[in-house]
Amino acid sequence: MWTRSFTLYFGARTISLLGDAMMPVASALAIGKVYGIAGVGYVLAIWTASAVLVMVFGGVVADRIGARRLMIGADVVRVVTQGVVAVAFLDGAPPYALLLVMAFLSGTAAGMFEPGVNGMVSLVVKDPQRANATLKIAEAVTHLTGPALAGVLIVVAGPVVVYTVDAATFLVSGVCLLLVRVTVPRPQPSDVLSDLRRGWEEFKARSWMWSVILVWVFWGVLVVGPYVPLSSQVIGADYGWVMATLGLGTVLGGLVAIRLRPRRPLAAGAVALSGYVAVPLTVSLGLPLPLLMAGHLLGGCALAFWSVMWSTSVQTQVAPDVVNRVNAYQVAGSVAGMAVGQALAGPVATLVEPRAFMLGSAVVTAGVVAALLLIKPVRRLGREPLKPAGQPIPVPASSLT
Repeated sequence: MWTRSFTLYFGARTISLLGDAMMPVASALAIGKVYGIAGVGYVLAIWTASAVLVMVFGGVVADRIGARRLMIGADVVRVVTQGVVAVAFLDGAPPYALLLVMAFLSGTAAGMFEPGVNGMVSLVVKDPQRANATLKIAEAVTHLTGPALAGVLIVVAGPVVVYTVDAATFLVSGVCLLLVRVTVPRPQPSDVLSDLRRGWEEFKARSWMWSVILVWVFWGVLVVGPYVPLSSQVIGADYGWVMATLGLGTVLGGLVAIRLRPRRPLAAGAVALSGYVAVPLTVSLGLPLPLLMAGHLLGGCALAFWSVMWSTSVQTQVAPDVVNRVNAYQVAGSVAGMAVGQALAGPVATLVEPRAFMLGSAVVTAGVVAALLLIKPVRRLGREPLKPAGQPIPVPASSLT
């Protein structure tokens, strides 16, 4: 698995994810200190919404020019945006309008970057599940170290250093991607609308995919979206350590996903996802730090296992020539609800006590798990690659082991 291309891609993703893992904590503490919960929520919502708006076009461009080129361009844009925010914090309180503009540009770049992430894996490695699990472990390690590092840097050096480090991570990521060598099939001549339509038809043909995304919208609005702005205020100074424990749980979930290869990956992932109930539940109950960390350890493990099962299913069930477009639709759908939830975090905090809302999030998470298991195509999806119509494609037995 550790070819030159995969090693470089692994390095690019890992260093970039480290910067990404620092940002929620940095935003919650730095922006929240100046502009409060609503300020954090709106910045995160602008970032997410802009990513969603351009994501489907990012999938089209990635299938046309290659995911690697598009990802490099997105990294360049984010070097600039994070650098500008770092400079703005030199004065102590940057203009809120500037933060919103930089969030929009950074989110747009992320929306162009994200569709190629899944597509690149199948180009640089032959065993997608092992690669996804390895990348998930790397992501988990960054989630373990990033929040704690951001918390320390905010206290010791301030937000300028945090945002500067984030800009540097995108620079290193872009250089690593520049050195990756992959062969991309030349696309057939077509127009943008035809490409979008083809991606939508491929997405729509897979009922297991769009049904999960519909469920995920509700989870984004009521659980994932409001979580950072609300939980950071409830937990307070220990927030960085709790997030680091969530990252440690993700490491464990990735290790499990390397070894465990269920016959029905999405069903197994949905069962595992039930462990995420512990994340909002422990916050809502106001438990002591050790119990908060234990709940987030379990939740991180659960979410990581589901994520690997989902990513592998997308990569193995979608043809390489349309995978970036299909991935764009599913990612855009899955994060659309998150943007709404982030924007609502501020207004919700004025109407409902954050701990009470977190209790509702725990109930919603349990309902999401039940909904996933009740959807027959999700429950029955196997490991074998499928045609759009749902018929198995014969593959060598060695490719399934």
